[in-house]
This record gives sequence, C-alpha cells and structure tokens, in this order.
Amino acid sequence: MKKVIVLLTFVLAATFANAQAFEGKGDSKFQVGANFQDNGTGIVTTYDAGLGENFSIGFTATYILGVKESMDIEFDPKFDDRVDVRARFNANLGSVFQLGNEVDIYPGLSLGLRNFGAHLGTRYFFTDGFGVFMEFAVPLAKYDNSDLTAEQELNNQFVFSIGAAFNL
Repeated sequence: MKKVIVLLTFVLAATFANAQAFEGKGDSKFQVGANFQDNGTGIVTTYDAGLGENFSIGFTATYILGVKESMDIEFDPKFDDRVDVRARFNANLGSVFQLGNEVDIYPGLSLGLRNFGAHLGTRYFFTDGFGVFMEFAVPLAKYDNSDLTAEQELNNQFVFSIGAAFNL
C-alpha cells in the first residue's frame, strides 16, 4: 500500500508540473461557468487567444438565466436584455509574478454590446488541459447614461463568475 501511495504521489506531481495556465503566443483557452449578480444568475463563456508572451485577446458571451423579481419594480427582461457579448483584452501576469506554470492572473478590458468594462480573473490548471477560473467584472462606462431600466441594469453591474477552464 505504501508503494502505491508513493507512486500515486509521483504521478500527480508530474501531472501538476505539466499544467500550463498561459503559454504566450498561440495559446488558447476556453472557459465556461456561472455568473452571479444582482437580480440574476446565468452562464458565461470566454475564449482567449495568446498574441504575445503576456497578453491575449478574446471574447465573452453571457446569458442571464434566472432573474429575481423585485417587489418594488416591474421587471420583464426579454432575450436581448439577458444576453451580452464582449471583445476582451487580457494582460496575463502569472509569469510576471512568478506564480508557477499552473496559475495565471489576468486583468483586462472589455468592449461589449452594453458597456466598456474591466475584469480581473485568475485560472488554476490541475492538468495540461483542465483547470478552474474565477473572474470579477465591472462596467467602467455605460453606453446609455440616462436612468437605466431594471432590464438594462442586468448587463451593467458588478458580476462574479466561476467555472471550468480548458486549454485548446
């Protein structure tokens, strides 16, 4: 039994050593997860492609599935109120901070259908192909500066996302 545990430890250590959170130019990542925000929860997908040693571009698509009804306002979001698509730019700083091959921290900017925003995320890869991510996003400039309806606020607020990350 002791030999099996030692062998398993070496196999797991080798697996973790090969995990790559961001490899630079030509690297591509896909993430899928859940997003949480005021008055709703939904799904989020992201794709990032490495263009240099420490930066990448990509896109984010979100759809708000569950909407919490508020008692003090009329709230009836349609499909186009629930969906948002954004182009994004990331600065991949895991190697800059020497966090190891498995970890990446990526602050970035996004330009979407609803706003111009910023995000801060982190990824941890357990193996070369699979990991987890966590991301915070916030709008910096909304396209409509007037009083937004509750439906318009769905994609114009602080959002927390968590889910699975994949190397492609």
